[in-house]
Amino acid sequence: MTSIGLNVLLADQQQDPNAMIKFVGMMVIFAVIMWVLMISPQRKKAKEQELMLKALRPGDKIVTASGILGVVLSIRDKSVSIRSADTKLEILKSAVAEVTEHSGESSETKN
Repeated sequence: MTSIGLNVLLADQQQDPNAMIKFVGMMVIFAVIMWVLMISPQRKKAKEQELMLKALRPGDKIVTASGILGVVLSIRDKSVSIRSADTKLEILKSAVAEVTEHSGESSETKN
Protein backbone atom coordinates (compact mmCIF):
# COMPACT_ATOMS: atom_id res chain seq x y z
CA MET A 1 0.00 0.00 0.00
CA THR A 2 2.87 2.32 0.70
CA SER A 3 4.37 1.72 -2.73
CA ILE A 4 1.01 2.56 -4.35
CA GLY A 5 0.88 5.92 -2.53
CA LEU A 6 4.48 6.62 -3.51
CA ASN A 7 3.75 5.75 -7.13
CA VAL A 8 0.79 8.13 -7.13
CA LEU A 9 2.98 10.95 -5.76
CA LEU A 10 5.74 10.28 -8.29
CA ALA A 11 3.24 10.06 -11.13
CA ASP A 12 1.80 13.42 -10.10
CA GLN A 13 5.25 15.04 -10.28
CA GLN A 14 5.97 13.44 -13.62
CA GLN A 15 2.89 15.13 -15.07
CA ASP A 16 4.18 18.60 -14.02
CA PRO A 17 7.98 18.71 -14.46
CA ASN A 18 8.11 22.39 -13.51
CA ALA A 19 6.52 21.81 -10.11
CA MET A 20 9.84 22.03 -8.24
CA ILE A 21 10.79 25.26 -10.04
CA LYS A 22 7.40 26.76 -9.19
CA PHE A 23 7.77 25.72 -5.55
CA VAL A 24 11.25 27.26 -5.25
CA GLY A 25 10.02 30.40 -6.98
CA MET A 26 7.14 30.75 -4.53
CA MET A 27 9.51 30.29 -1.59
CA VAL A 28 11.79 33.04 -2.94
CA ILE A 29 8.82 35.37 -3.38
CA PHE A 30 7.67 34.57 0.16
CA ALA A 31 11.16 35.32 1.54
CA VAL A 32 11.26 38.68 -0.26
CA ILE A 33 7.83 39.62 1.09
CA MET A 34 8.91 38.67 4.64
CA TRP A 35 12.04 40.81 4.24
CA VAL A 36 10.08 43.84 3.06
CA LEU A 37 7.34 43.56 5.68
CA MET A 38 9.28 42.48 8.77
CA ILE A 39 13.04 42.61 8.70
CA SER A 40 13.69 45.85 6.82
CA PRO A 41 11.50 48.08 9.06
CA GLN A 42 13.07 46.54 12.18
CA ARG A 43 16.58 47.31 10.91
CA LYS A 44 15.54 50.89 10.12
CA LYS A 45 14.14 51.32 13.63
CA ALA A 46 17.35 49.94 15.17
CA LYS A 47 19.45 52.43 13.18
CA GLU A 48 17.23 55.31 14.31
CA GLN A 49 17.58 54.16 17.95
CA GLU A 50 21.37 53.98 17.58
CA LEU A 51 21.53 57.51 16.12
CA MET A 52 19.30 58.82 18.92
CA LEU A 53 21.59 57.30 21.57
CA LYS A 54 24.71 58.75 19.90
CA ALA A 55 23.12 62.22 19.93
CA LEU A 56 22.18 61.94 23.63
CA ARG A 57 23.74 64.72 25.75
CA PRO A 58 23.60 65.74 29.40
CA GLY A 59 20.59 67.97 29.98
CA ASP A 60 18.36 66.17 27.46
CA LYS A 61 14.89 65.24 28.68
CA ILE A 62 14.09 61.58 28.00
CA VAL A 63 11.43 58.93 28.43
CA THR A 64 12.54 55.40 29.28
CA ALA A 65 10.97 52.22 27.92
CA SER A 66 9.23 51.75 31.27
CA GLY A 67 7.73 55.26 31.13
CA ILE A 68 10.04 57.11 33.52
CA LEU A 69 10.56 60.78 32.64
CA GLY A 70 13.97 62.20 33.45
CA VAL A 71 16.83 64.52 32.63
CA VAL A 72 20.20 63.08 31.58
CA LEU A 73 22.98 63.85 34.05
CA SER A 74 25.87 61.82 32.65
CA ILE A 75 26.52 59.22 29.97
CA ARG A 76 28.79 56.20 30.26
CA ASP A 77 29.59 53.37 27.82
CA LYS A 78 26.49 51.27 28.51
CA SER A 79 24.52 53.32 31.03
CA VAL A 80 22.98 56.73 31.54
CA SER A 81 22.48 58.55 34.83
CA ILE A 82 19.20 60.46 34.98
CA ARG A 83 17.36 62.56 37.52
CA SER A 84 13.64 61.99 37.87
CA ALA A 85 11.92 64.19 40.45
CA ASP A 86 14.12 63.81 43.57
CA THR A 87 15.64 60.49 42.51
CA LYS A 88 18.87 59.79 40.68
CA LEU A 89 18.74 56.62 38.57
CA GLU A 90 21.26 54.77 36.47
CA ILE A 91 19.67 53.02 33.50
CA LEU A 92 20.94 51.12 30.48
CA LYS A 93 21.23 53.13 27.28
CA SER A 94 18.96 50.60 25.60
CA ALA A 95 16.17 51.59 28.02
CA VAL A 96 15.98 55.11 26.55
CA ALA A 97 12.88 55.11 24.36
CA GLU A 98 12.65 58.75 23.31
CA VAL A 99 14.33 62.12 23.68
CA THR A 100 11.53 64.61 24.32
CA GLU A 101 13.68 67.73 24.45
CA HIS A 102 17.34 68.35 23.72
CA SER A 103 19.36 70.39 26.20
CA GLY A 104 19.77 73.37 23.88
CA GLU A 105 16.14 73.67 22.84
CA SER A 106 13.20 75.00 24.80
CA SER A 107 9.56 74.00 24.40
CA GLU A 108 8.75 77.35 22.71
CA THR A 109 11.31 76.87 19.92
CA LYS A 110 9.91 73.41 19.08
CA ASN A 111 6.50 74.84 18.08
